[in-house]
Amino acid sequence: MLVATTGCSALGSDTPAADSGNASVEKSKINVAIITTIDLAPFHLANKNGYFKQEGLEVEFSTNPSSPAALQKVIAGEADIAFASYVPIFTAQEKGAGDIKIVADSVSASPNSNMIVTTPTSSVKNVKDLAGKKIAVSAINTASDAMTKSIMKANNVDFSAVKWVPIPFPDMAAALGRGDVDAAYMPEPFITNAAKQIGGVPVVDVASGPTADFPIGGYASLGKFTSANPKTVAAFQRAMKKATDDAADRAKIQPMVVEFAKVDADTAALVTLPNFHSTLDPRRLQRVPDQLVEFGILKNRIDVSTMLVQSATS
Repeated sequence: MLVATTGCSALGSDTPAADSGNASVEKSKINVAIITTIDLAPFHLANKNGYFKQEGLEVEFSTNPSSPAALQKVIAGEADIAFASYVPIFTAQEKGAGDIKIVADSVSASPNSNMIVTTPTSSVKNVKDLAGKKIAVSAINTASDAMTKSIMKANNVDFSAVKWVPIPFPDMAAALGRGDVDAAYMPEPFITNAAKQIGGVPVVDVASGPTADFPIGGYASLGKFTSANPKTVAAFQRAMKKATDDAADRAKIQPMVVEFAKVDADTAALVTLPNFHSTLDPRRLQRVPDQLVEFGILKNRIDVSTMLVQSATS
């Protein structure tokens, strides 16, 4: 769900790997389309620590400017797996863009990791003050406005007159400082950066109440890839499970935030990290499309269980 820097795309080969000691894989070299975000820290840890290689995989990754752009790489056949936030994943599935499958979970919103932020002089002092205000979100009909609407609804605040202002996350603090918007939905590290840059003040934790531990993003592929390469997918899942388990130790994951999420060391030490996941839980993930239907982002309910490639590690 965070903004990324553009990188180069590369296609994986179809060369089969020799038995890695765990299991042979149908495709040894795979391409994963990613974005620049804290959420990818376990992926980079798995790559850097050789967990993919231990499973017989050589992983190349291409960096993309957004979740939809990363997902489009998979839909276009230019990548085997993509990290994306769940909103574009379910939106693309409803539109029939491809037979999208989810191969691994990634992150959910931890307490204080997704906040509505204002300035010290703003008229917005609490969640009830958000009614009728201009609120910055990363884009319309995304997790940004859906989660904000959810927390407002939970507090009996009318969001019908809110003016949603699309602003890239890195530009939100400046927009708040200029008074272009009254408040902004921010995930980390932008919450911490806003506090440092403009004295940003959190108003409400968006990851609370009905959106506590709300699923944010995961790894998606196409059904034709997962069906043809079940051992490859299982190897990817095992490597991600190992890295996600390691992510419980902040000392292991924080260097990945600095190196790959482009967060300076001082900020990385202060940010609230998300909850990292890898195992697929259909009941938990069902919360996302159900919320999207509730707020009109999806027209029809999607049964998440039909999209999951159940993990070999569960």
